[in-house]
Amino acid sequence: MLAGWSIPLLLTGFVLAAGVVFLSGLRITTLVDRLADRTGIGEAIAGAVLLGAATSLSGTIVSMTVAFDGYASLAYANSIGGIAAQTAFLAIADIVYRKANLEHAAAELANIFQAVVLIMLLTLPLLAGTQPEVTVFAIHPVSLAIPALYVGALFATRALRDTPMWNPVTTDDTREDTPEHESEAARKISTMRLFVMFFLLMLVMGVAGWVIAKSAGEITSRMALSETLVGALATAVVTSMPELVTTVAAVRRGALQLAVGGIIGGNTFDTLFLTVADVSYRDGSLYHAATASDQFWTLMAILMTGILLSGLVFRQRAGPGRIGVESTAILAAYAGAVALQVMNSAGG
Repeated sequence: MLAGWSIPLLLTGFVLAAGVVFLSGLRITTLVDRLADRTGIGEAIAGAVLLGAATSLSGTIVSMTVAFDGYASLAYANSIGGIAAQTAFLAIADIVYRKANLEHAAAELANIFQAVVLIMLLTLPLLAGTQPEVTVFAIHPVSLAIPALYVGALFATRALRDTPMWNPVTTDDTREDTPEHESEAARKISTMRLFVMFFLLMLVMGVAGWVIAKSAGEITSRMALSETLVGALATAVVTSMPELVTTVAAVRRGALQLAVGGIIGGNTFDTLFLTVADVSYRDGSLYHAATASDQFWTLMAILMTGILLSGLVFRQRAGPGRIGVESTAILAAYAGAVALQVMNSAGG
C-alpha cells in the first residue's frame, strides 16, 4: 500500500504515527489508574494487564505486519528490542522520582513475580532456536507455550495479590497502593465509559502501529538497512514510547506500583509479539529465521530484567535525588548494547 511513497513521505508517515502513539500514551495512564481503583484489581495488575496490553498494541501490530511481509528478523528484533528499551525507561523513571529509589518505594510482590515470569518467557525462543526446526502449519510449538505460560502467570499473580505468602518490609519510603479520591466530576463518568475510552485509545494506537510497520518495512527494504538494527533501535523504541510516557506520568501521579507494573507487565505482554509474529510468518519458524544479532537482544533483555529483579528484591535505600545502583547498571547495559549493535552493523 505504501510502495508508491517516496522515502521522505515514508519517514514523515513514520514520525507522525510515532507522535500519535506518544500522545495516546499520555492519556491512557490516567484511565488505567482510575480503572485500577474502580475495579479494585490494584495498580500492579492493572499495569501488567491493561496498561501493558494497551501500550504494547502498536508494537504487536508492527511485529505481525512485518512478519507477514516476510521480514522475520525485523519482527523478532522489534519484539525483543522493545523489552530492552522499556526496561531502560524504568531506570529513567527512577531518575524522575526524586524522593527515593523507585524499586525500593514501589515494593510489590506481584511485580517481582512478573519479572521472574518474564525471564522464563524470554528463554523459550532461545531454547527453540537451539533445536531442529519443527513446525505445525509453519508455527513452532513454543509459540503456543508462550501465551499458555503468560495466561497462567496472570492467574497466579492475582492469587499472589489476594493471598500473599510474604510481604515486603514497609519503610518510610514505601508507597502503598491505595485508591485515590475522585472528584465529583470524575465520579460522574461511569466505569463502562472509562473502558470504552480506554479501548478507543488502544484502537488509535493499533492503527498508528500499522503505519509504523509498513513504513519501516519499506524503508528497510529500499535503503538495505539491517532488519535487526531497525527493529531493535527504531520500531521497538518508537512503539515503546507510550511506556516511557505512561511510566513517567504514573511516577508523577504517585502511582509507583502502576509505573513498575506497567513496564514489567508490558514486557511480559511483548513476548506475545513472538507468537503473533511466528503465526504471521509463513516461511517456517520465526525462531530459526532469527539471526545471532536478534538472539543478542534476547540475552540483553534477560540480563536487564535480572538486574531489575535484583533491585526489586534488594531494595536499596538510596537517598533523595539519587537513583539506585540497579538503574545505573540497566542504563549502562542498554547503552553498551546499542553501541555494540551500531558498530557491528557499520562493520558489516
